Amino acid sequence: MPALVDTTIRLLSQEPLAARMQGSSVLELAGVLDKAGFSCLEVSGGGCFEWAVRRGVESPWERIRAIRSRCSTPLGIALRGRFLVGSRPLSRDLVRRFVESAAASGIDVFRLHDPLNDLANLREAAQAIRAAEKELAVGLVHSPGPTGETEVLLERAQRLEELGASRVLLHDPAGSLDPAQARELVESLGQASGLPVGLHCQGSGGAALAAALEAARAGAALVACALYPVALSLHRVSAESLTQSLRGLGLDTGVDVDILWKGSELVDEALGDEPVPPLSPRVAVRAAEHRLPAGLVAELDQHLRARGVADRLDDVLQELNEIRRESGWPPLASPIGQILGSQALLHVLSAQRWHIVVDELRDLIEGRYGSPPSEVDPMVKRAVQLIADGSSRTDEPPQEIEELREEAEGIASSEEELLLLALFGEEAEPLLQSIRSRGTEPESLAGAGLERRETERIREIIRIVQETGIGEVTIEEGETRITIRRSDEGAEVPVVGVQSGGSAAEPDLPPIVPGDDVIRIEAPMVGTFYSAPEPGADPFVQEGDPVAPGQTLGILEAMKLMNEVKAEVEATVRRICVENAQAVQYGDLLFELEPLNGRPLDAL
Repeated sequence: MPALVDTTIRLLSQEPLAARMQGSSVLELAGVLDKAGFSCLEVSGGGCFEWAVRRGVESPWERIRAIRSRCSTPLGIALRGRFLVGSRPLSRDLVRRFVESAAASGIDVFRLHDPLNDLANLREAAQAIRAAEKELAVGLVHSPGPTGETEVLLERAQRLEELGASRVLLHDPAGSLDPAQARELVESLGQASGLPVGLHCQGSGGAALAAALEAARAGAALVACALYPVALSLHRVSAESLTQSLRGLGLDTGVDVDILWKGSELVDEALGDEPVPPLSPRVAVRAAEHRLPAGLVAELDQHLRARGVADRLDDVLQELNEIRRESGWPPLASPIGQILGSQALLHVLSAQRWHIVVDELRDLIEGRYGSPPSEVDPMVKRAVQLIADGSSRTDEPPQEIEELREEAEGIASSEEELLLLALFGEEAEPLLQSIRSRGTEPESLAGAGLERRETERIREIIRIVQETGIGEVTIEEGETRITIRRSDEGAEVPVVGVQSGGSAAEPDLPPIVPGDDVIRIEAPMVGTFYSAPEPGADPFVQEGDPVAPGQTLGILEAMKLMNEVKAEVEATVRRICVENAQAVQYGDLLFELEPLNGRPLDAL
């Protein structure tokens, strides 16, 4: 009988759903799923770490430990070979330390795959996982192409024994598996590897469920799924539908469907009635037509819309497939798909091919990320060499732990924090500073006469306020009253009053509430905000400056492209809501503008 792995918590902790469900609700959901009968709950991965770092409130390690404290079901994490959960390869020592930290935090099952299916990139992590005495499941990425992907996967499967894998997983990020292919590959991979075979797949229009059912009938020992609202939003296999369908086929998974529906109610309440951007039907159709990951197509579509050229999506997708051919037909698992997508955007928007090359694609072409399934086009390799002016990045060694520790003095105080810096560089610093700021709380709370147990409760309340956006919360218990208020910038949540037998003294900090005449300029995409055209230059605008229609207010960098944020009307900059070089999410408030001449908004 096939076992089921639930991926709901991981998917709810990364884009595009991460902002939809509060951390406390995710922990409540984990307690529900723990009773459902899954063989494993996959709770973290690259997207979860990236979101946590960009958000800058809670360490991803803290989230894993919080879930571990509520669950007895084995917990899993998805890793990308030497990339682990980031977009840059790490040294052998850092890979080992990451695995050790994950295992110590509560991870039992490591799903390990390389975006290029280069098994050499898995050896270091596999060795560390075995040393930690945790389960190693090795994924092989299925991606369509004329190179005979079946033969490539079978050749890799025959070599998995040397890694010490307990099972082989067929990973289909592009939704390219049809039911017949799923059956064939499950049977063939099992014979080639001598290991149990599992399936992680996605696909719109019921394609993922059809492939999962056929894989189970072919003997798949494990199938990944997600609760219905998440599966519907992200084109995954529905746990409820899969469980009921397998039961009808005489393949009882032991999963309690009634508990699954209780979990779905929690998720449904968090997601609400609004559609989940950016996986629209238009995106799903293009992804299925071009056999590409839906998330990648959505990201490209979002960039094109931000530039007012949404009609070029098909051109970009065709160019993406052409670049993939020229680059040796690499699979499109993250981050390789994003790298090729960035290059495709450059080609289409500039109307020039191979005039500019993003650094990551250069690394891929030069072999720094491993070996793709086929040979790189010699003309492309030569073009990259000419653009690089003969210099090479292949000999640059990954950063070592001691070098990193010296650079991070005063920023990171633990090995977990050093690992975040190694993976995400300067992007991780705001999160680490937020964690450092907690260090002043125990003294101030102890000075108010609170015990350690009460202090921990207050810290938990602070995290909830940070997650929900609540402006202020007051809690009374007996004669003790505690008030916690968010600062104007929303970066910290200080305890402003702790008092027994009376009311807390609270500073007069009225929140800034936009009036009806304020124009909100929100981030049209996920990216990094820059207030000036280049480092050291004057900012585009300052608070109080008048701006004209079409005037640039700032820049959002995403996928190596600079997207200008412009004013649409004549106005005055009332407030700048983000800092230079700050990571922002889709919909984050960037500017507040006040229209000139008192014109009402509905007249603009």
